[in-house]
Amino acid sequence: MDAVLVELLEVVVWLDHRAVELMLAIRHPVVTKVLTSVTGLGSATAALVFLGVCRLAGWTDELRSAGIALGLAGIAVLALMWTIRRPFPPEPVCLTDGSPTVATSFPSGHAAVVAVYAMTARRSAVVPVAPVAVLAAAVAVSRVYLGTHYASDTLAGLVIGVCAFVLALRLRERFDLDAAVAGLRSRQ
Repeated sequence: MDAVLVELLEVVVWLDHRAVELMLAIRHPVVTKVLTSVTGLGSATAALVFLGVCRLAGWTDELRSAGIALGLAGIAVLALMWTIRRPFPPEPVCLTDGSPTVATSFPSGHAAVVAVYAMTARRSAVVPVAPVAVLAAAVAVSRVYLGTHYASDTLAGLVIGVCAFVLALRLRERFDLDAAVAGLRSRQ
């Protein structure tokens, strides 16, 4: 079994390096400028703005699900970054050296965040799913294109975001968090 896992990991690393070579070969200043702007939409700050929009718009269900999911995804991403400490791909376009936060390649926190956005939109009756899905795809691609993550880091981030969202829904249901919030409001 260990030999199979080692071989699978070797294939993933090989694919990651081929993706890096492709991105380096196709980089263009205009595309780089656009994707440098787009990538920020998966940041922690953008996630707070997303939650703020949900709050201001009165999208309570979306706010609760996304808020819990973003918290869970953030914990998972930080734990994996601290544990694995995978170095960044060669020739990254933008990194935040000196940042007080964890900065390693695996997994992509931006991809986890945009996966939560997409899952929120998919379940929502008011958040438009198509534009959010396009945004999520653009941010995920930008992470690989800009050299801040390998393709497998980004895929792992997307999986973390989806799993965090599903877990958030289960937690809300299991512990009846909506009733608990309503109970707290009635006491005020």
